Amino acid sequence: VQLVESGGDLVQPGESLKLSCAASGSALHIHAMGWYRQAPGEQRELVARISASGSTDYSDSVKGRFAISRDNAKSMLYLQMSDLRPEDTAVYYCVQYYSASFSGQIESWGQGAQVTVSS
Repeated sequence: VQLVESGGDLVQPGESLKLSCAASGSALHIHAMGWYRQAPGEQRELVARISASGSTDYSDSVKGRFAISRDNAKSMLYLQMSDLRPEDTAVYYCVQYYSASFSGQIESWGQGAQVTVSS
């Protein structure tokens, strides 16, 4: 499976941004998907994830500001980010899980998209 992120950019605090992830090489609809991020000097952390059935899970730091969604027909995963803060600055990675549930192992990672929030 190949995952390609797009939409990363430099934005000001309070602005919105939408990341996209194009998946190829697998049947997207049977896999859970997710977004992770890694800030400079920090470990990768979970941002949001969505099961094959559409159940979602968010980290406390983005809950209420970010929304994960998927379009199985287009093999696309999205992350709508609102009210961005400087601490959201990171490389964002799209992931695909082996199973339909996001409680399982991650099968594949994208190459990452840089999001920078700065005034």
